Amino acid sequence: MAASELHKRSFSLVILVALLGSFLALLPFAEGWLHDTFVTSTMVGNVVDTSLRILKIILWMGLVISIVRFLAYVILRAATRGSAETEVSSLLKTVFSIIIYIVSFFLIFQTQYPDVSLAPIFTGSTILGIVVGLALQDTLGNLFAGIAIQADQPFQVGDVINISNRGIGSVESVSWRGVKIRTFDNKLLVISNSVLGKETIEVAPKDNLNARLVFFNTLFHYSPARTAQLIRDAVRQVQNVSPKLKPVVRIRNLGENGIDWEVKYWVEDYKQYNDTDALIRQRIWYVFQRENIHFAFPTRTIHIEPKPEIEPVEELINSRFERLSRIPIFAPLSDVETEKLAAASKVKVYAPGEAIVRMGQEGNSMFVIVRGSVNVEIPDQTGTKVVNKLAENDFFGEMSLLTGQPRSATVSAAEETEVMQIGKNAIRPIFEANPDVVSSIVAIIDERRTALKATIAAGEEDAEKTSLGVIRSIKKFFGLRD
Repeated sequence: MAASELHKRSFSLVILVALLGSFLALLPFAEGWLHDTFVTSTMVGNVVDTSLRILKIILWMGLVISIVRFLAYVILRAATRGSAETEVSSLLKTVFSIIIYIVSFFLIFQTQYPDVSLAPIFTGSTILGIVVGLALQDTLGNLFAGIAIQADQPFQVGDVINISNRGIGSVESVSWRGVKIRTFDNKLLVISNSVLGKETIEVAPKDNLNARLVFFNTLFHYSPARTAQLIRDAVRQVQNVSPKLKPVVRIRNLGENGIDWEVKYWVEDYKQYNDTDALIRQRIWYVFQRENIHFAFPTRTIHIEPKPEIEPVEELINSRFERLSRIPIFAPLSDVETEKLAAASKVKVYAPGEAIVRMGQEGNSMFVIVRGSVNVEIPDQTGTKVVNKLAENDFFGEMSLLTGQPRSATVSAAEETEVMQIGKNAIRPIFEANPDVVSSIVAIIDERRTALKATIAAGEEDAEKTSLGVIRSIKKFFGLRD
């Protein structure tokens, strides 16, 4: 409840209490006036006395109800004002209010009718109470179970709970009758409090970083340390994985078929864990595909699949050759040199949203986009900003390939993207055999930079100095003589 609404409600209740108190204070004077004015006989006097007693009972009960509501809306809410999640339970408020109302009614009734014994009322209603109790057995069970749940507060609205043999979902409401749970397939599950009190409940609080586990296995042929690092890096990039805690990747067992892995990570929004689990498995598949790591199959299962149509090596190199021939910075290379570069390149596939290179990361390779597209991102005040988008046959990372300088931006796959990676070891033999090609490549790079920066004529001397600096950096990086 908002503070303004709370103040308005409190003020109204105070006014009501004041009015009822005033009526009760003035009632003795009104009683004397009514007797003096209207009582002309014993019968009339009895009617007046009975009416005044009933009026007193009504006024006193109104006063009690107003005070109880004032306490419920002001005192109890003020006691929980420091917590954003704690609310006064409507169930508990209702139960305790009813108890106070009943006790107050009997006390007020006894003050007006002290000669009337209430014992016969309780005695006479015993059988009726038994019948009503049996009829309301389930309802009362739910009521008292609800009171116990509200008192313990094992979960709150918004938490994800897993009830054994019944389902898992997010808590939408808790009432005197039961709990409503919204399952992850968008179905509403209603479970009575009496049933809920007998079940084992697994709670994932909405404000906690809740852990999840993913299991898979790989063949024995690959380095466990290398595999664990690749998995860890892939998991950390997935949205909804908390950056506060480092994913844990460990070997569960050296099984009959391969290495059994366990990946433990923490999610920020537990309600999205299904999507997060699926995305993590997708990212692991892409990483394994790029690094030629294979999942293990049971040895007792014969896994036979048709061999894919493998492109002949000569055709593969020719296609890469054609693509590299269209890259401006490789224009100074001869056909033989370009063919050697194509044969030494590698092709890798990245998942949508996966980072290919990261800003500040050390690098010694460049990339040519074979299919798909990428986003070039740099940090800004709001997080990251996309400054460019590259598509098929575009390239990036050439300065890291030539000089080894850190990446100047983060490049992420905008969709499933296949890239050709050209590393330092691929181009080193070309530079060693033909050192003059370095100057030609640097000249083309400077042309591109000049066009991009719209350099004025006065800056040509500086551009020449920059070219000499880049040439020296390339020769130093590749260990070439001046």
